[in-house]
Amino acid sequence: MDTAALTPPRQNDSSTMENAALIRQREELTGILQRHCPDDGAVETVIPGLRLFRGSTTDAPTCAIMASVFAMMVQGAKRITVGDEVYDYDCQHCLISSVDLPMFSRITCASASEPYLGLGLILDPLKINELSAAIPKNRALDAVDRGIAVGTISADIQGAALRLARLLDTPADIAVLAPIIERELLYRLLTSPLGSRLRQAAAAGSHSHQIVRAIDWLKTNLDQPISIDRLASLSNMSKSSLHHHFKALTAMTPLQYQKQMRLHEARRLMLVSDADAASAAHHVGYESPSQFNREYRRMFGTPPGRDVAQLRQSQPA
Repeated sequence: MDTAALTPPRQNDSSTMENAALIRQREELTGILQRHCPDDGAVETVIPGLRLFRGSTTDAPTCAIMASVFAMMVQGAKRITVGDEVYDYDCQHCLISSVDLPMFSRITCASASEPYLGLGLILDPLKINELSAAIPKNRALDAVDRGIAVGTISADIQGAALRLARLLDTPADIAVLAPIIERELLYRLLTSPLGSRLRQAAAAGSHSHQIVRAIDWLKTNLDQPISIDRLASLSNMSKSSLHHHFKALTAMTPLQYQKQMRLHEARRLMLVSDADAASAAHHVGYESPSQFNREYRRMFGTPPGRDVAQLRQSQPA
């Protein structure tokens, strides 16, 4: 008798097949990203919410506001810093953010011959909440997880991202197929180990969703003095609960979050709108130029004027 036919599959067969699928998908995605993002920097695609990224060097950290996003890469590695916490990921991992977070990012592995290649998809909380309603809940949403996380990428998640990216080569299909594939990708994320973070931020009544209301107020009232009483009222929480859950979600206190958001916005105004440092500082609520200059230098490493001049010099002509 052929005993081999009766031998059950080895336990690692499924993981071997998964790894093979991931490698094939990654190779195809690499070709798509190289075609549609041939130069270093970010490219806004014709698919709503989808951006491509390329980087050939491991330069100093850049800073930005990370929106609610799904991000992955097929080459290279990257480090994200939020508050005092560090998140490293590479082609075997993906990253999700469920709320807007001021962060520093740095490409940690890239070269001219093998550049960092990645993609990001902005996540719509309304779509996430709608889809969540159709998924059986395997976990209560009372706890507040960090609003950013890195996890191992699966062939299901990467496969959906690949199918979305393929549409860049067939733009006539985007209007019909992109929403369908995006829905599949969201479903794969929601049913992954990272899914609870997305559901928490989108679900009305959850502690994370209550904190998001406070975050929204801070973002739209950067020039206003922070009021913990107001934020607690908006969140329907006590002040102590607000502080606890806010830090659990963002890795920052409300005051730290506001300060970083103010400095990011002031930097953007100086770079994009040609505002001088004093005007930018006043616009985001600083009454003391010296305090603004001191905090700006502490965060970005150089005084405002020199920092913006260096940024302009580094931009491609």
